[in-house]
Amino acid sequence: MRLLLDECVPVRLRKALPNHVVSTVGLQGWSGIKNGNLLSLAATSFDALVTVDQNLPYQQNVGGLPIAVVVLNARSNDLASLLPLIPALERAMKELVPGSCVVVAASD
Repeated sequence: MRLLLDECVPVRLRKALPNHVVSTVGLQGWSGIKNGNLLSLAATSFDALVTVDQNLPYQQNVGGLPIAVVVLNARSNDLASLLPLIPALERAMKELVPGSCVVVAASD
């Protein structure tokens, strides 16, 4: 799966997803682009945007886009807080469909 990590997600999380093609907003040269435009850009090259922005699902209509959004719900956006979510993230990605928004939390 082709994943784009949002600016708020630590770049080092890429190493925890070796079975996927993972890039970051910064590596794409899209730093500072607002969520609506970012989703449109990401939809051209990625299957999912991975973020920790809990408000994104309420601020953006993902339903019509050919990309899914995965929101990581952790104590903080520190790598140590996000790494325990990787197994649940991997499970969620197996069922992702374009236009969906999935929240991955520690209890998933």
